[in-house]
Amino acid sequence: MALKKNGFIPSSAPEELKKVLVAVASVWGDTIEDMEEFHVFPLKGAMTNEVFQINWPTNHGDLHQKVLVRVYGKGVEVFFNRDDEIRTFECMSELGQGPRLLGRFSDGRIEEFIHARTLSVADLRDPEISSLIAAKLREFNNLDMPGPKNVLLWERLRTWLSQAKRFCSPSTAKEFGLDGLEEEISILEKELTQGYQEIGFCHNDLQYGNIMMDEETRDYEYASYNPVAYDLANHFCEMAANYHSETPHILDYSIYPDVELV
Repeated sequence: MALKKNGFIPSSAPEELKKVLVAVASVWGDTIEDMEEFHVFPLKGAMTNEVFQINWPTNHGDLHQKVLVRVYGKGVEVFFNRDDEIRTFECMSELGQGPRLLGRFSDGRIEEFIHARTLSVADLRDPEISSLIAAKLREFNNLDMPGPKNVLLWERLRTWLSQAKRFCSPSTAKEFGLDGLEEEISILEKELTQGYQEIGFCHNDLQYGNIMMDEETRDYEYASYNPVAYDLANHFCEMAANYHSETPHILDYSIYPDVELV
């Protein structure tokens, strides 16, 4: 699209995106005469989306406004419901638990730009940072979100397994042991749903790229009600991941956190 003074946004609806950006600027009292006034900077860290920082000069001297443009990844709707994710995002914004939603276009949205640092793999093993994450996670799990508070974990796992089988070749399915996963899911569901379980609003994707320093988690695509213990287990598994390595899909359980660390 035409927004390419310092970068390029691969939206499927460029004219719609331009109109929404101009409207956002107008709300803040800025008049955009030329699309070249928008400066585009690609941001790293997102896995299912592409994200960009958009700057433009204000009507007040040398000051600049900043927003974040998120373009949804293609095909990721098989993993979660995009409408549910938008409703969650809007509710989290109203509760002060994330950036404000400033505008939407057909394949993405515009968010308030948060001035904070995305965590790295090493940050998750910093005791001080871990303590901050734990405190924020408890706050997150206690949120009273609108709608039903049903556990989605087991249904979601079965849906993902079905999709994986549909897209994988027989050899790939065999390599990753997909044929045996349905039985494993059933065994885990039976064993882990016995007795009392604390159910809370869970993030469900607590990897380092979704956590920002001085702010709570920023990406709610997978958020839903689940056993609180699942959020903890997911976060510990993410500590064995490095999504910027040559094998981002393989977890290194030799660095899984031990009792002393947690």
